[in-house]
Formats: sequence, C-alpha cells, structure tokens
Amino acid sequence: MIRLFPARVAARVLALGVLGASAAHAGYFQWEAVELPASSGASCGNGTPYRFFVNRTPFTSKTVVMFEGGGACWDQAACKGGTLLDAVNPDGIPANYMSDFNRQAHWGLVTPFTARVHPLQAVQTQSWNIVYVTYCTGDVHTGNKVGVYNNVDPSQPLAYYHRGAVNAKAVAAWMAKNMKQPEHLMLTGFSAGGVGSAALYPAFRETLAPKKMALLSDSGPLFDVPKNATPTQAPSVLLHNKIRTVWGLDGPQGLVTELIARYPQAGSADNLGSITAGLGKIFPKDRIGYANFQEDTNFSAFSYQKFYPEIANAPDEATRLKLLNQKWRQELTPWVAQMETQPNIGYYIPNKRELNGSHCLTIVTFGGTSIVERGLSSVKSFVDNLLDGTGPVMRAWEANPTSQRVLLSDWFADWLAPLIP
Repeated sequence: MIRLFPARVAARVLALGVLGASAAHAGYFQWEAVELPASSGASCGNGTPYRFFVNRTPFTSKTVVMFEGGGACWDQAACKGGTLLDAVNPDGIPANYMSDFNRQAHWGLVTPFTARVHPLQAVQTQSWNIVYVTYCTGDVHTGNKVGVYNNVDPSQPLAYYHRGAVNAKAVAAWMAKNMKQPEHLMLTGFSAGGVGSAALYPAFRETLAPKKMALLSDSGPLFDVPKNATPTQAPSVLLHNKIRTVWGLDGPQGLVTELIARYPQAGSADNLGSITAGLGKIFPKDRIGYANFQEDTNFSAFSYQKFYPEIANAPDEATRLKLLNQKWRQELTPWVAQMETQPNIGYYIPNKRELNGSHCLTIVTFGGTSIVERGLSSVKSFVDNLLDGTGPVMRAWEANPTSQRVLLSDWFADWLAPLIP
C-alpha cells in the first residue's frame, strides 16, 4: 500500500547522498540475504523460498527490525499483484532484492530506518544492526493458512501461501541463533508492516529477550472492532471478519489464537484490535508507539473500498475520498481512546501530507509530518521519545492543521510528492 520511487527520481536521490557500502568489509555494513529452509515452514505466497536481509555492525548489539509494507489479498486477482492495494512481491523475493533499485526496498532507501546514510533523513538506528523483513505473503505478516483462489479463472486455481506469521517467527528464531542478544531492540514497519510489527511484537520479544525494547507501528492500525459489531458501529468489521478467516488468524494454528493463549490479558480473539492496548498491558516496561495520518487515503481504501459499494462506485474521486475519510475518522477516535488506557502507549497523528496519499510517516522522509501546534517538527521527535525512554510517552494529535507549510522539511516533502506517483 505504498507507491514506489519511479526511475526518474533515482538520479535526484543519488545526487543527494549515497550508501556507505564502500567502507564495509565482509559481513558488515552490507546487505546479507538469508534464505530460510523449507523445513521452517517459511515461504512466499507463490511457494518460493522466503528471504530476508541483514545489515550488521560490529560496534553494537542494538538492532532495528523493519517489517516491509505493501498491499494484501484474499482473491485470485489481488494475490497476483499489480495495483496499489494488491499483494506486493507476488513473484517472491530474489537474492538481489536489496541491490535492485526497482524493487520496493530501493537499496534500503524506502525508509530512513534501513539506510546507513539516508540522503533525506537521519535517525539514531542507522548505526544499529538492521534486519529487513520482506513481505511476499499478502497477509500483513500475520497469516498461517494456504488459500486456493479461483474467482478470476476457475480452470487455473491459484494456491497461495499466507505464511506471514510463520516467516516472521522464523526470522526471530534465526536472529536468536545468529546474532547477539540485543541491548536495545526496536520493531517497526510501515503500512502492512505496521500491522506486522505490532502483531509479531510478542514473538520477537519472547524469542530475542532484549534488555530494552520499543515499537513504532506506522500506518497499519488494528482498530477497536468487536467481531459482532455492525458496519455502522465499526466500519472495519467487514475487513476484520474477512481476514480472520482467509488468513487463518483465529484458526487452530492462527497467530491470534496463539497470542491470546499465551497472553490472555492481551485482549480477545473476538476483537483483533484489542492487541493495540494489549501490548501495553503485557509489556508494561516497553514503549509502544503508533503513528498514522488523519487523512490516510491508502489504508482507508484497503479497509473499506471493497466492502462498501457506495465507495467503490463513487461518482468521482472527491466523493470517494470524502466517504473513506468519514469512516476512517470514525474509527480513529475509539482507537486513540483505547491507547490512552495504558501509560506506556504513545501515538503521533498529524493531519496529512501530500506524499503517498497521506499514508506512512516514515517512508522516504520524515518531512511533512510536523505538528506545529505542539512544536514538533516531525515524527522523529516521536521516534526519539520511544527509543530514549525518558519522560512521559509522547501523545500528539494535530487538532489545528496549518493552512500552509511553515517548515522547510514539510515544504520539501510536499515538493517531492508529485515526483513519486
């Protein structure tokens, strides 16, 4: 659910800065592909081997784990990919994924969290070990079920392996065996990866046993949606009840079933969004953070467009966006209230930015994410609050958006937006 860098932007990006690979020696400061064995149960949606990537440093055990974003699927067409909301990487993850600029990671430049030296943004984790959890399963990293889809071509049914949760847990197991126990671990992710980073947080915390840990889930909210709610009460209920079945979330081997059995106080299997506050309950010493835009047009489309004909068949784009945002804002309010029940949960929710349809605060640049009324120049302030662990956890909601940009970083992000269609 993110737009990619077009080729014409590559020259501009490279002119602003380069990766520091030339200073690397074997095993450090370069991307290492890790292919998980079939015996682990890991695979991409098309059945090919699952690969993730590690960029190590010898100077610290601190580690950031980035869950990649992208679309999702529960039908034959969407699982074959091709549009903004469809499954990303339907052809699997090649060994050269991080060195092929045309792939979504863009050499790691897709987000400042995965570049040693990023041309547009600095963040303290750039000196840490970096693990890039690729996304190729169409299930926001949470599935454990094989689906067979034939709605487009019944004569050629598509077997699709929703193994996102299996893959992520296998990544954590590999890290525990092959990397040092982290002094500090940050889990983060954008879009679908935002969901995955929150949903898999308990698995990584338990497997890696870091001395200190924090979460930043970017633009992948699991709203507070009881299973028996009506669409009027909770518009995401149609999405939630669809994915819990097709991805096996609450099945016998499902991630939700497993999580609630292990941590009953985390929430209820009848409300997928209960994990939002549940993480704060089961890990009270950790800092748990969520970030979103109030006018996100991508995740809202993913949540509602296929389920509400009045949105799918809107007479024009302005009407479609208006209807999406009405439902989105309706669900943001109880979601924020849910977070405020736990003292270690923070949030950062500005109104909008032009880049990527106001979807994802941490891709490309942190520019365009200021909350001027609070004196916050970007989401970086929130990142630092989560990582430094000093003072109260930050809770920032932009109530009075400025009519025009007042910060250079915001202006630059808006200028960049049309170059990234």
